[in-house]
Amino acid sequence: MAAAAALTSVAACGSSSSSGKGDKAAGGETIHLSPVAAVLRTAEQSTDKADSAKVRSTLVIGDVMSMSGNGTMRWGNGLTGSLAITFTGGKIAEAMHKVGAAPSVQARYLPDAYYASLGGTSAERLGGKHWIKYSYDLLAQVSGASGSYLKDQIRTATPTQTVKLLLASHDVEKVGQETVSGVRMTHYAGTVNVADFAGRSSNLGADQLAALKKQLDQAGIATETVDIWLNDQNLPVKKIEKAATTKGEMVNTAYYSDYGVPVTTEAPPASDTLDFAKLMKSSGLPNGTATGSSTTTS
Repeated sequence: MAAAAALTSVAACGSSSSSGKGDKAAGGETIHLSPVAAVLRTAEQSTDKADSAKVRSTLVIGDVMSMSGNGTMRWGNGLTGSLAITFTGGKIAEAMHKVGAAPSVQARYLPDAYYASLGGTSAERLGGKHWIKYSYDLLAQVSGASGSYLKDQIRTATPTQTVKLLLASHDVEKVGQETVSGVRMTHYAGTVNVADFAGRSSNLGADQLAALKKQLDQAGIATETVDIWLNDQNLPVKKIEKAATTKGEMVNTAYYSDYGVPVTTEAPPASDTLDFAKLMKSSGLPNGTATGSSTTTS
């Protein structure tokens, strides 16, 4: 559960060719953007070019879990990075405490998989290995439509994706100037229909999209409010995403800094890594058992 939640945390953190003055429609005519949309298009481009950043984040989902993360991420040719994640409350933290597991996870994200280390106590249960490898392809296979969507979102889980979310809002507005971490920022906010955004931003087929919408309905997720704060370089410095779910309110907050920071992430040694596919097979787990709890809340 803790390792799966680590994946949710980064999904819940594409380049545009727009110049910020107008987009080209399919027929070639220019679509003139509103002043707010033009700023967000510029922010999208600026964030893409920045390529990397340090991240501090928190995620709360009702009484299921609360967690914090701290690390670095790089985007461009797929997401790479590492996060130190600490579970600070909720049922997942309670479950970890009951089995004597440390309340923290070390997570490494690479373009094809992510790796989670739950510490020495868990290694005792994993034949001495400290890391579990979760293939995104396997995640998609065992979790159905939600897994396929999460796989897409992981590969674009960057500050740029939050800007794209806000651009998809029909009520996006400039809230005004505010101070974040002692610096004046510009605050923008809007509301996004999650299913509609999934249809426009993912590679899901019609059947997968219908299945995902059903899962979203079952999870009680309809819309998401998005707030971002941009600095004078049109780079996101803070974001807050909120959504109602059947498990309680989901609130994801992240702070970004040190854009362009060097990021080097490598897979853990194969000799110290257990593939999750083998773990599922040896445990006799049916498809979706281990990952379903996290994917529906992402």
